[in-house]
Amino acid sequence: MDEILRNTFIAVLALSTGIHLWLARRHINFVSNHKNKVPDAFKKNITLKDHQKAAHYAIEKSELGSKDTIVQASLLLLLTLGGLISSISHLFDSISSPLLKDIALILSVMFVSSLVDLPFSYYKTFKIDEAFGFNRMTKKLFFSDLYKQMILGLCLGLPILFVALWMLQNAGAYWWFYLWAVWSLFNLLILAIYPTWIAPFFNKFLPLKDKTLKTKIIALLKKCGFKSQGLFVMDGSARSNHGNAYFTGFGKNKRIVFFDTLLERLNHNEIEAVLAHELGHFHHNHVKKRIVMMFLVSFIGLAILGYLKDQLWFYNALGIVEPTNGSALLLFMLVGPTFIFFIRPIMAFYSRQNEFEADRYAKTHSSAKYLKESLVKLYRDNASTLTPDPLYSAFYDSHPPALQRIARL
Repeated sequence: MDEILRNTFIAVLALSTGIHLWLARRHINFVSNHKNKVPDAFKKNITLKDHQKAAHYAIEKSELGSKDTIVQASLLLLLTLGGLISSISHLFDSISSPLLKDIALILSVMFVSSLVDLPFSYYKTFKIDEAFGFNRMTKKLFFSDLYKQMILGLCLGLPILFVALWMLQNAGAYWWFYLWAVWSLFNLLILAIYPTWIAPFFNKFLPLKDKTLKTKIIALLKKCGFKSQGLFVMDGSARSNHGNAYFTGFGKNKRIVFFDTLLERLNHNEIEAVLAHELGHFHHNHVKKRIVMMFLVSFIGLAILGYLKDQLWFYNALGIVEPTNGSALLLFMLVGPTFIFFIRPIMAFYSRQNEFEADRYAKTHSSAKYLKESLVKLYRDNASTLTPDPLYSAFYDSHPPALQRIARL
């Protein structure tokens, strides 16, 4: 059985990596072939220079992403079949507590993965984004964010990791169900505290001061029956030139957040249209549905792990010499995403349908004209390619391609 799983894992990893690289190459070629002509629907608002900038930006990111994919697949093979997890585990043989040893193992593997990912993140920020005029982050801020993420990850992750490993060891045959319940509650807690406790750890959030815009937004919120704790402006310009707006929080802790860069680019009518789109997500319960979907996926995943945890072939097939609770949980976190790679098109399709629904809601409660104008500005200013490869877009993109979206509006 272990040989079957090992061969299956190798085949699935090779196939998923190959598909990703093939789609990325298609995307690069498609964008390159269409970079010298602005689509007719955008000719009045986007210059050829802006269109070509977006094309080159998409190509640079895709090429970097392909390299990252190869490195991540190689690292996964090294950690599992290459025996690196077992080698790291032996470094902690002097620790007498199995639970503490498992925690040390998992943290060490996560640290190694972060180190491998660091050069790609650094290159994306200070080479690609810098070259295209998007990066506003200093190297000091970049590494300060990494430090904060590490501290926050330890503060939030260590308790839930301790609980998970304790349950694997002491909660009996249904440990996976109890862990699923705890994990679900933990995620709801994070959603609830994120606006007021976590987000300010990285950015500054100030109340919206523009009284005219605030009055316009409050009227829209009242019309749509939406209640929030406030309207805030985030200093997105401290890190990037990209603009955005979003809802954050859960239950009574909902906030509406605008990037300061967005407010600089859009007029009041366009901002209202963007907000109406976001309210469409609220109206159609998209956030709640995604939470339920996440809970369902984690339930199925943990149920599978509940079975695999006691199967010796599971460990042998994936390079683990001495099975432990920590190695079981680690394999689940590392190998699981490889097997769910092929449902990405379904998830992307569902997400794009949500965006269409939100756009229809915005047309009804605001203005299709101003929503189109705001989207065109965001496509231009964020250097979003107007001509992605259709197959690549269908597989990965959570938002509809620009031409489809504008056409529907």
